[in-house]
Amino acid sequence: MTELLHQDCAHVLVSNSKDRISENFKQRMEYRFANTGHDKTTVGSKSLDTRTLICQSISGGKPNRCVIFPANVSMIAEAIERRNQDWIVRTKFTSDLIIQVGDSTFFLHKQLPMASRSVYLNRLVFQRNSNGKRDTSPKIQLDNLPGGTKTFELLVRFCYGWKVDLTATNIAPLYCAAHFLEMREDLEPGNLMSKTEAFLSFLILTSWKDTFRIFKSCESLSAWAKELRIVKRCSEAIAWRACSNSKAFSFGENDAECLNILANAENSKLEDRFNNWWFEEVSFLRIDHFVEVIRAIKSKGMKSELVGSCIAHWSAKRLSRITFGLDQLTPKHMTQQLQRVTTECLIKLLPVEENSVSCNFLLHLLKVALTAKINSELLNMLERRIGFMLEQCRVPDLLVKNFGDNDSVHDVGIISRVVESYVSSVSSNPTPKIFAVGRLVDGYLTLVARDEALGAKSFQSLAEALPKDARYFDDNLYRAIDMYLKIHPHLTEEERLSVCRSLEYHRLSQEAREHVMKNNRLPLKIMTQFVFLEQVNRTRSMTASGSNYGRTKMQAIISVSKGLEKGWMNRKEEIKIMKKEVDKMKVQLNELQMCKLKLQRQGKICIN
Repeated sequence: MTELLHQDCAHVLVSNSKDRISENFKQRMEYRFANTGHDKTTVGSKSLDTRTLICQSISGGKPNRCVIFPANVSMIAEAIERRNQDWIVRTKFTSDLIIQVGDSTFFLHKQLPMASRSVYLNRLVFQRNSNGKRDTSPKIQLDNLPGGTKTFELLVRFCYGWKVDLTATNIAPLYCAAHFLEMREDLEPGNLMSKTEAFLSFLILTSWKDTFRIFKSCESLSAWAKELRIVKRCSEAIAWRACSNSKAFSFGENDAECLNILANAENSKLEDRFNNWWFEEVSFLRIDHFVEVIRAIKSKGMKSELVGSCIAHWSAKRLSRITFGLDQLTPKHMTQQLQRVTTECLIKLLPVEENSVSCNFLLHLLKVALTAKINSELLNMLERRIGFMLEQCRVPDLLVKNFGDNDSVHDVGIISRVVESYVSSVSSNPTPKIFAVGRLVDGYLTLVARDEALGAKSFQSLAEALPKDARYFDDNLYRAIDMYLKIHPHLTEEERLSVCRSLEYHRLSQEAREHVMKNNRLPLKIMTQFVFLEQVNRTRSMTASGSNYGRTKMQAIISVSKGLEKGWMNRKEEIKIMKKEVDKMKVQLNELQMCKLKLQRQGKICIN
C-alpha cells in the first residue's frame, strides 16, 4: 500500500508546479485502495478498510498511523538499549561510529546501516578518513538536526531494520530530518525521504485534524518546515477545505448534525455555524502559521467578512487578556516583543474591504497595539480606519473595557484618540456625516458618565475632541455632563468648571435652558453666566415685541394719516432703553451672587 501511495504522491508533487491540492489525486487514491489486494491497513490497533480510513480522516476521526520498514536491511539490531543519555545498538559487530545529538550519545555502525542510507553521514565519515588517518571510532556532532534526540532515535530504528510508527505528530520532524541527512531514494530504494513524503502527502490531502497536528509539530521546525514547504502545503490544504462545499468535509463527529445544518441554512445562527465551522481549529495555530493559512484562504476568494471574523476569533483566543480580559487564557510566554510582532501581523493581515471587520474588534486591537508599542505607521493606519467607521457605528460598538483595579470600566482614552484622528482627517473636507459622529460621541459620554471611576480630565478630553460645528445643538452633551456631575458629587469647583467648559448657552434648546436655571449641580460661574444670558435674552424678546407693536401701530397711523410722523419709537431710544435694562440686570445678578455666597457660608457654619 505504501509503495502504491508513494507512486501517486510522487507523480502529483512533481507534475503540479503550482503546488495546488488535487481532488483527482484523492479520488485515485481511494480507487487504488479499493481495487488492490492491499485493502487493509493498520490504524491504531484496529484493521480498517482504507476507504473508511479516508472518510474518517476527513471528518476528524482517529489519528492515522503508518508502520514502515526499510526495503533492504544489511544489518539488523538485536537490541537498542538506553543507559541514561547513551543509546547502544546491539549487533554482531562492534560499534565504530559515535553520533552526538543534543545531550544524547548514540553508539552506531558507520558503514552498512547509517552511512549507506545517509549521504550527509557518509560525507562526514569520508572527510574524517580522507587524510589517510583512519579513526576507529569517529564522533560526529549533530547540533541542528530537526526533531532532536527523539527523531534521531526513530531514524536509528529505521536504519537497523526495526519498525517505525509514522503519525501526524512525528511525520514532519522525520521528513525534515530525512532531508537534513539526505536519505535519498537514489542511495537506497525505499529510503526514508520517499516513505515520509508519501505519508505526509497522504495526511495533508485527506485528514483535516492531522493537518493541524502537523502544523503543531512544525513549531519547533520553523526554518526547515518553511524551506521544505510543509507549512505552505498544509495552509493550501486547509484553505481548500475551508473554501469548498462543506458537504464533502464534515465538521462534526455526527454527520446527521451536518446535514441538519445544511437543510436549515436559512436560519442565521445555523448559517453562521455552517460558514464558521473551521474557525476553532485555525484559532490554535501560531501567528506565523495562521498568517500563511489566511493568505491561502484569501487567494482562494473567500468572503472578506469570513476572513475578518476568523482573524477576530483568533485574536480572542491568543490576545485574550488585553482584548477581552480573560487572563487565564493568555499564554505566559507571550513577551512584549512577541505581542508587538503578533499585533503588527494581524493589522497587516486585515482585509481591506469595507465592513469586513467590526469597529469594536478594531478598537480592541488598537488597545493591544498601544500597549505593545507597535510601528507608528501601522498605528496611524489603524486609527484612521477606525475613525472613518465611526460614521456607521452605534454606542455599544465603542465599549472597550479596562481591567485594571483603579481604571475606569471603559477605556475612554482610546475613543478620544480615534475621534481626534477622525477630526483631523475630515477637517480639510467637512462631511455632513460628522453630525452622526457628534450624536455617537454624546451618547457614549452619557453612558460612560455613570462610571464613578472615570476622571474629569478623560471626560473633558472626549467632550472637546469634536469641533463645535459637529453638533446641531448641545442638548445631548448637556445631558451627559449633568449625568457625570450627578454621579461625581465630590468634584472640586475647578473640575466641574473644566467638565462644563464645552457648554454654550446659545446652542441649548429652550427646554435645556430651563433645566439649567434649576440645576444646582453646575458650577457657580457657569450658573451666573447662564442666568445673565437668560435675562438678557428675555429682555431682548420683550423689547423686540414692544418695538414690533409700535412699528405696526405707526404703520397703521401713517396709512390712515400720511402727514403724521410722530408716535413711533426711534431706534436710538430703543438702544438706550436696552442698556438701562442690562445695567439693572447686572445689579440684580450681583445681588443674587452675594446672597448665594452668604447662604453657602451659613450652611458651612451650621454643619460645623
